[in-house]
Amino acid sequence: MASEQQVRASHILIKHEGSRRKASWKDPDGRIICATTRDAAVRQIRALRDDILDGKVRFEDVAARHSDCSSAKRGGDLGRFGKGQMQKPFEEATFALKVGEMSDIVDTDSGVHIILRTG
Repeated sequence: MASEQQVRASHILIKHEGSRRKASWKDPDGRIICATTRDAAVRQIRALRDDILDGKVRFEDVAARHSDCSSAKRGGDLGRFGKGQMQKPFEEATFALKVGEMSDIVDTDSGVHIILRTG
């Protein structure tokens, strides 16, 4: 049974030169990530977010193609999580969303995200 203490969310992560781990499933050597500024990552994720909001693409398709998180293979789905399980800015943004709502850009030590609350 779901409680107010748990949420379910999907996300899209774009890593950049300031990310704590400079590698991902699509950039195992981190060459692209190390060459990406935070501003460039924000521009990229903002364009992706705009395309989703405009109905041009589906969130899960964008996540599968563009997210630097291994959750990409699940369309960005992170499953259920409670407080204290994610980085603070990510957790706060997710808990503040209503189900079906998408966040603005969220900065964490991992990179820049957009979050879709799914439960």
